Formats: sequence, C-alpha cells, structure tokens
Amino acid sequence: MSTETPEQESTLHKLKFLADASHVMQAEIARTDISLNEVMLWKKGTVVVLDKIVGSTIDVLIGDRLIARGEVVVINDRFGVRISEITHPDEKPKLGWKK
Repeated sequence: MSTETPEQESTLHKLKFLADASHVMQAEIARTDISLNEVMLWKKGTVVVLDKIVGSTIDVLIGDRLIARGEVVVINDRFGVRISEITHPDEKPKLGWKK
C-alpha cells in the first residue's frame, strides 16, 4: 500500500519525463539580448541590465527542460530557489529574448 497522497502521486507521475534528462540544474534569473560589440566594451565594474524585475519568478531547468518556477531565497549566505510551481512537461521557458 502506498503512503503517498494522491497529490504526491500526481506530482511524481508528472515528473516521470525527467528520467531521461541530464542532472545539471539551472536556476535562470534572467536573459537579455546584447550585441557582441557591447560585450567587447565591458570592463571591470560594467553593469548589465536584465529584463526581469526583482521579485519575478525564475525558471528552474534540468538540462534544457523547464521543470519548475520559483523565487530566489538566501539561506545561510547561499542562494536557493523556493519552488512555487511544477510546470507541465511540454511547457517551455518564457522567452524574453530573440533566438
């Protein structure tokens, strides 16, 4: 007899698509379009402005698959991610940049 609640079983079922994904997890804060010319002008202290505002949810990816969204937290002087949403397996990261 399973000790998992129906909600936990449902979540596990939804996450089965991860079985073939690589194990590198990325918590992507933001992306931006920038020309190589701008990059070549960088020097120590250059600030690159990103598209997302502070407090926005971030994408959590394993390999190139979006698996969750969450918020950045600080735990004992280290960054972490509080998961706020498990995404659908077919969902893609929100594209705020051109490919």
